[in-house]
Amino acid sequence: MSTVNRIGIKEGDLFVIMNPLGDIYPSEVSPEQGLYRDDTRFLSRLELRIEGLLPRLLSSTVKKDNILFRADLTNPPIFNDGKRIPRDTIHIFRERFLWQDICYERIRIRNYNHVSVKLALSIYLDADYRDIFEIRGKRRERRGDLLPVEIQKEGLLFSYRGLDGVMRYTEVRFNPPPSEFFTLNSSERESVQGVLYDLDLPPDGQKELLLAIITSYERNTPIQRYEEALGLVRAKAESIRANTVDIFTSNEHFNEFLERSRADICTLVTETPYGLYPYAGIPWYCTAFGRDGIITALECLWVAPEVAKGVLRFLAAHQSREVNDEDDAEPGKIPHEIRKGEMARTREVPFAHYYGSVDSTPLYIVLAGEYLRRTADTETIMEIWPSIKAALEWIVSYGDLDGDGFVEYVRRSDKGLRNQGWKDSEEAVFHADGSLAEPPIALVEVQGYVYMAFSEAQKLAKLMGETRLSLELQRRMKNLRMKFQKSFWSSRLGCYVLALDAEKRPCEVRTSNAGHTLFTGIANKIPARRLARLLLSDDFFSGWGIRTLARTERNYNPMSYHNGSVWPHDNALIAWGLSRYGYKREVLRILSGMFDASQFVELRRLPELFCGFERREAEGPTLYPVACQPQAWASGAVFLLLRAALGLNFEGETNSVIFKNPVLPEYLDVVVLNNITMQNGRVNLYLERYGEDVVVKVLEKEGDIKIVIYK
Repeated sequence: MSTVNRIGIKEGDLFVIMNPLGDIYPSEVSPEQGLYRDDTRFLSRLELRIEGLLPRLLSSTVKKDNILFRADLTNPPIFNDGKRIPRDTIHIFRERFLWQDICYERIRIRNYNHVSVKLALSIYLDADYRDIFEIRGKRRERRGDLLPVEIQKEGLLFSYRGLDGVMRYTEVRFNPPPSEFFTLNSSERESVQGVLYDLDLPPDGQKELLLAIITSYERNTPIQRYEEALGLVRAKAESIRANTVDIFTSNEHFNEFLERSRADICTLVTETPYGLYPYAGIPWYCTAFGRDGIITALECLWVAPEVAKGVLRFLAAHQSREVNDEDDAEPGKIPHEIRKGEMARTREVPFAHYYGSVDSTPLYIVLAGEYLRRTADTETIMEIWPSIKAALEWIVSYGDLDGDGFVEYVRRSDKGLRNQGWKDSEEAVFHADGSLAEPPIALVEVQGYVYMAFSEAQKLAKLMGETRLSLELQRRMKNLRMKFQKSFWSSRLGCYVLALDAEKRPCEVRTSNAGHTLFTGIANKIPARRLARLLLSDDFFSGWGIRTLARTERNYNPMSYHNGSVWPHDNALIAWGLSRYGYKREVLRILSGMFDASQFVELRRLPELFCGFERREAEGPTLYPVACQPQAWASGAVFLLLRAALGLNFEGETNSVIFKNPVLPEYLDVVVLNNITMQNGRVNLYLERYGEDVVVKVLEKEGDIKIVIYK
């Protein structure tokens, strides 16, 4: 379906974007290529050449555990200075992984000629230290200082003194050392460095080179041996994987879809002092985002509850405790985005600790309630209870800007985001005539999130012995639901409106936002039935998934970011809601659309979004060119979709696993769920489809776990 021009791997705060050859060579087509740490490109060029020529690509891939990139390359025909080497007789193998802010690479060159050959193998390197926002197109008036490159005994040292006063270093160590160092001319500076290896390979002879590219804020960082570092990164990945539910099915293609999704989540998960946190996506959002982290944790909650725990604790630690207009911060507000790069540190962008999202705060409370239901971990809930109460206070005090009972947003800094829901592009919120809505804006899905937050918080308050607060929240739930139906339902549309603008005029457009009211429970039964029918109609459903905007609306554009595209996480949340209201046939259509899409994309990896064009026979979905891959809430979508189909829920208090009207698509005859852990034990389950029915069998059980099935 597509030609891939970039491949990425990540570990911790380090990630690399490269081309299929394994080279880093930013261009107009792929300007994001590079080795990044903390929103900064520490390496902007890494090119391998044989006799000055580009090797030919045989194949390349990222292994299914997402740890190793591997490429098989070969030589073009070489006729140079009397040398004659036929094409495809030299094999070049590249292997690369990341560990503790260091990029490790192994290069093996093997001669398949029947005679000895002499080869010049060269590697070109540079480090430009550009900020990720600069690479995305933001102009800077000035930059810091690129310092002269130092040639050392084992390699090269690049360095940069930023406008934030921070020194950043990129050290490249070679083993064995190269035969020669040289400098290439560059339009920016004369520091594009080259290293040369003069290789003399006998028939069937082989040479191995090792590189370590160290990103650091200090000089002389120690490194580990290649095999030792590889063993450690594998052990870390396995330890994260060991705490997740294993899912196997009778469909091998679906297993590949599941395995890649799980590997992507494990890759994007980053260790923090507060636990695991899923960074949002590579390359543009490889940092902590509040909304993305919460939704990813919700999607994966039944599979990996430890991720939700880390998200809750991390966001509690970074919750705002003050009013700061420049950061859109108010007491109790959960952060939108946390950045560590030079432009954030110098306030050229407002995202060092930025709070400009209206939905992260209620969704935080939703996650807390769902986490307790899944795990019965009252200790963590007690720890973050002050943060939950602060989030509630933000909702009723700062979130409701005009006291009308709805939560609205308006940016306080001209550098901040104009729109602050999950559809945060400039043109995402508009009226039926296409004109943009003026803030303060009350989004339809946000009212649902607030309703669900009140619902979860009133249960938590009762658990904490705060009866008065629990009763107050029940009252707020009832009032909000009544007011919501009157203000947001449109009989003309047969749908909830997108939003209310500053004058309380409804934005009467049909959007996928309305579908989020289903999983929150704020939708009444009749509107829910009409929504189920509408969202799966041809106007919304492309054949791959539900579009963000119905194709009948004025601003519909299947190639836009938010006004007609298809987002996997959006579809998963809607499916979760459809399941809640009993619309399982619709859930299976969405699950099948996403599964089918995964068969056409590289590595079976769902992208952040794809275009909303109608599905065409024997073709895959049209890709959105700058979508993140992997992207956390896209990778988590399959787990929530499967949960929705199975009607899977948990009741930690009674140690129960609950299935409500479970269904499976016709291409899944069997699903095996291993290592479902509860507070008191673990269980392995075997699910088998018989027509439209699903039978659940216990394969193995430790502890007093109850399996409850409603049909």
